[in-house]
Amino acid sequence: MVLALIILKWKKVGLAVHILTGAFCVWFFSGASFSVLGLLIVIPFAALGLIYYYGNPEPLKWARRLIIFVPLIIVLAISIPQGIRVSQRIDDGDFGTRIVEGNDVTLAWAPRGPGWPDRGVSWEEAQEICKYLSEDGLTVMETEQNIWRLPTVDEAVRSMLLHGENSGGVRNASEEKATYEKTPDKESPLWDVNSKIIYYWTNDTSIQDVKQAYIIVYDSGIYDKRKIDHPSYQSFRAVKDVGT
Repeated sequence: MVLALIILKWKKVGLAVHILTGAFCVWFFSGASFSVLGLLIVIPFAALGLIYYYGNPEPLKWARRLIIFVPLIIVLAISIPQGIRVSQRIDDGDFGTRIVEGNDVTLAWAPRGPGWPDRGVSWEEAQEICKYLSEDGLTVMETEQNIWRLPTVDEAVRSMLLHGENSGGVRNASEEKATYEKTPDKESPLWDVNSKIIYYWTNDTSIQDVKQAYIIVYDSGIYDKRKIDHPSYQSFRAVKDVGT
């Protein structure tokens, strides 16, 4: 809204601000795939900047009104139900090792630390950390321990929860998606409600491309991402079989 209002008033300044904002976003989201950097940032900013630069909407006062009120209406329509959903999330504040049992899967999920970092991590780095992670999940050892690992897609799907109850997830491997009795959410004990992390790596390599691996999204999605990608919102949480 602000960029559009600027470029309506000052064409050259507004075009420059569009370009600079796009460049900042490329830096901010560095490490993300082309689908994020290119299709969601660079191309839209460039296209909008050029359209506004060469366009001459009339009457100008109605152009300003549409720029302000249409996005506000959309934001309110989306944010109100999402705000209600977020306010109902469970956050027990326990970031230690958690035993999650249900749907024919029982796993111990690593505590906050190297096995559950609050930063972007590539698939290769996640695999390496798991190999050297100590039994309590708090220290990266000098020699391989091979106690912890990444969960499989099936394990992650079956472990997903909503309000403390198993979501009844089942993976459809042929279609690379999962179905749930109840849509899971970003809640304890699997997720940190206040963290920017919304994707966890799984142990499974993509059936389409060996250079990609599957991620699980907090609200049920399954996607394959390049193993070298490490945006700030994509990380992992190591698991181990209970009793190991």
